[in-house]
Amino acid sequence: MIGRLLRNPFVRYTALSIALTAMLVVTLAPLASVLVEGWARQDVELRARLVFRSIRDQVAAGLTAAPGADLTKFFERLVDDERLLALGYCTDKGELRLATAAMPKTISCNTLPRTKADTFAVIADGDKRDHISIFPLSTGAISGHLLVVHDLAYIDARANKARFYAVSALVGAAAGLGLLGLAIMMALLRGWNRSVRESIASMRSGSAMAGPQKGEFPAAREFHDLLSEIRSERRFVDGIYVEWSPKTLQQLLVEELPNAQVMVVSNREPYIHNRADDGVKLQVPASGLVAALEPVMRACRGTWIAHGSGSADRETVDRHDRIAVPPADPAYTLRRVWLSDEEQEGYYYGFSNEGLWPLCHIAFERPIFREQDWAQYRAVNERFADVVLAEATCEDPIILVQDYHFALLPRMIRQRLPKATIITFWHIPWPNSETFGICPWRDEIIDGLLGSTIVGFHTQFHCNNFLESADRFIESRIDREHGSITYGARETLIRPYPISIEWPPVALATQPPVAESRSSIRHRLGLAETAKIAVGIERFDYTKGILDRIKAVDDLLTRHPEWRGKFVFVQAAAPTRSKLGAYNELQVNTMRLADEVNRRHGGEGYTPIVLQIRHHDQSEVFELFRAADICIVSSLHDGMNLVAKEFVASRDDEQGVLILSAFAGASRELSEAMIVNPYDTHTMAEVIATALEMPAEDQRQRMRLMRDIVRRRNVHRWAAQMLLDASWLRKREHIMAPDRQG
Repeated sequence: MIGRLLRNPFVRYTALSIALTAMLVVTLAPLASVLVEGWARQDVELRARLVFRSIRDQVAAGLTAAPGADLTKFFERLVDDERLLALGYCTDKGELRLATAAMPKTISCNTLPRTKADTFAVIADGDKRDHISIFPLSTGAISGHLLVVHDLAYIDARANKARFYAVSALVGAAAGLGLLGLAIMMALLRGWNRSVRESIASMRSGSAMAGPQKGEFPAAREFHDLLSEIRSERRFVDGIYVEWSPKTLQQLLVEELPNAQVMVVSNREPYIHNRADDGVKLQVPASGLVAALEPVMRACRGTWIAHGSGSADRETVDRHDRIAVPPADPAYTLRRVWLSDEEQEGYYYGFSNEGLWPLCHIAFERPIFREQDWAQYRAVNERFADVVLAEATCEDPIILVQDYHFALLPRMIRQRLPKATIITFWHIPWPNSETFGICPWRDEIIDGLLGSTIVGFHTQFHCNNFLESADRFIESRIDREHGSITYGARETLIRPYPISIEWPPVALATQPPVAESRSSIRHRLGLAETAKIAVGIERFDYTKGILDRIKAVDDLLTRHPEWRGKFVFVQAAAPTRSKLGAYNELQVNTMRLADEVNRRHGGEGYTPIVLQIRHHDQSEVFELFRAADICIVSSLHDGMNLVAKEFVASRDDEQGVLILSAFAGASRELSEAMIVNPYDTHTMAEVIATALEMPAEDQRQRMRLMRDIVRRRNVHRWAAQMLLDASWLRKREHIMAPDRQG
């Protein structure tokens, strides 16, 4: 019963009000007494001085008169005042003379302070208190002090009254304020409850949620943001929440964006056709972008526009340069765009990967900017804008522009399709404004991106950097509270959308049990059954920290030689951007460093560093993940890094340890990983040593939490966040259109 009462907010509010009132009373009532007593004592001392000054001459005359003169009767007449208790005279020898009958017995001339100045004292006798004023008075041969004694009982009575009035005033004020606060709270709660009901009803019905209105409950915005987060986290179907999947994503498109055409634009295509000796081979590129978007497009059944880079790509498309994919179960259209070698050299290898890539990844590789590369970059963006226009079947398609290859494309599409909903997702970090200022065409890039309806980044930190860059380099209005930039009379939302992977991963369905995968890898590498395996899987890219993790393994085996012969690090790295010197140099340096470490710590059939320099398909990647005791992701700078999430998704046995760079966006979500600074070689080596000895139960607890995050925040949820925001903006645009016309 008491528990139910305490859960009632009104009971809690009343109890809190009473407690606060009691605290005020306990604190302020004694203060009132102290103040009253202080004022009363000052009054008593003033009265005593007046008495002394008025009788000083008479007393002096009486003390020097002929023997037999008695001042006692004179003193008795004076003490008829109800507050003046007694009068007396103390000689310097300590004798009390001329004392009135009411002089307290506790007063002794020998114990009283007697100085050449006026002195005051309080003497207590049980509950009774007396105030004594001592005034020096000497005449002729007689020297002493006049005593003026007041009864302080009236002061105590006055203090009690003061306490009573103070308590009454405090209780009355607290009660009045409490009732006023209760009335305000009830009014706000009614509005809050109405807002909650409307928001939940909109979630149930699938309609767009209205934003917080002016004058709503102070926490309304946070509540609406939370509901939006919940709404994008899971889908409300038939009265229950279900997690995001291809089915719920398709349902979202039907309910929120009926008949909307969805297009993706990216440089990399999801399926590549290459010629081989035995015919045409199909390749799915090892790309985080493809891994994230391909399941989304299967759900959306839209059009993916990308550069046709395969040697047999032209042979596999129709006369409109289109092909239905995936080949085994076609679900959407791939529209290929052809680029010349010169265009590819300037747009892709030049401006995108020698300029923007090192600029945005703070990995200490100097960005290179050439005028001719910028011209090709701009021309290719124009080419893709023309293809988007050609593929559009309506005036307001939803266009998902992907990555740093197309910074100018949103503005170009906006000029051709003013009503389009353009969501640009920047898959790499956005640097701080000082770093971004290095780019000679910084204003044009920001202008191009602000042609978007929404610009998305992996983390809020990257959003903040973009807002700062726009604020510094172009004339715009920045709204940091709501995360938007108004430029050229058009508002662009800036939002964090942490990208993820499909759950469960398709490649996991064909994987053997973990024990079988581990046994297979150990047999292939010639390892003992008890050997521990760590893996690193990525492209040969200087931002991934491959050299740093090999150095950490070297440090581990140097400081912990007991792991020699019992531990192997497998680095699977696919060659990439081989035309660029920095990438070739990285591969050469990696091979040289691996050889040095193997010579230093290997021998007798033991090779501590195993390099596998080739493309690995998803089944091979997941086999390595499931065989590994440790996965090391030591990026020097990364927007997100899906390798970390794929490793977590692969471990349905809830074992294995993820070592994750603090400079990868994934570290913001996977905080249960062992977070490291990849530049700190020794500490990273010690973390590897700790991971090798981590108990199975600790691994299970960490992995279980990370798997739950990756499961709930899967790639369908990532897409749903963007599409829900697009839906809300389209509906708002539709509502506001008549106002503009009027």
